[in-house]
Amino acid sequence: MTGHATGGAAPALVLAAHGTRSAAGEATLALLAETVRRARPGRRVELTYLELSSPLLADVLPAVRGPVVVVPLLLAGGYHVHIDLPEIIAAHRPDAVVAERLGPHRLLTGVLARRLGRAGLRATDAVVLGAAGSSDPAGLADVRAAARMLAVRLARPVTAAFASAGSPSLEEAMERLAATPAARVAVASYVLAPGFFHDRLVTAAAGPVSDPLGADPDVAALVWHRYDEAVRGGQAARAAQTAAGADGAGSSRSSRTTSRALASRDGQVSAPTNIST
Repeated sequence: MTGHATGGAAPALVLAAHGTRSAAGEATLALLAETVRRARPGRRVELTYLELSSPLLADVLPAVRGPVVVVPLLLAGGYHVHIDLPEIIAAHRPDAVVAERLGPHRLLTGVLARRLGRAGLRATDAVVLGAAGSSDPAGLADVRAAARMLAVRLARPVTAAFASAGSPSLEEAMERLAATPAARVAVASYVLAPGFFHDRLVTAAAGPVSDPLGADPDVAALVWHRYDEAVRGGQAARAAQTAAGADGAGSSRSSRTTSRALASRDGQVSAPTNIST
């Protein structure tokens, strides 16, 4: 977490999405932002992007007055979570609180299961959780954790597969599952919005592919959950800093008292010296 919110007003919520060249993807993210706003009327909610789309997070952050919480609209760890986003925050709004990425989380599991049901999932289908992928092992681990959660929800194995970096690739997963007794392979789209990666899932799949997570109310609820976590974390950090300051003051007073006692014992009349180091 970076920085901490201050003041009595509720911090503004700044959503940080990856960005897309897809008009449908931008429309879906805008609808998600509107769903988030409707969940808590009166709260300031800004949709921004790390790259490709407008407005950019780097441009919006300096313009938002008062405390700010940034919620990454990212489903797993990776470069954007661990490198890109912290660099933007440090350069443009170092006092902002940065919330956890969205996934993995049980609310997303529920959305994935519902989307698969609408896509026509059958009891005999094998299931792949199709994600963008990452060169960061921690990001791949997040997706595999989401696949395990979905497997519990569906009561069947779920294979995590990746459209870009990561193993197995979508094609490798499809090939392996084609050799099993499963009648067909259904793909759960583990992306937020239409665009390049969802198109890759559709191209690679021979069976049904669920819609992206999109502007589902549970995704909006998860955004506010991450926001609330970040606000509480900021409050806890301030309390810890206050306590540390009080402890430091107490330690300083104790040191001065010790100095005076030593001086009295030795018959010295010099001014007390702080002996803490």
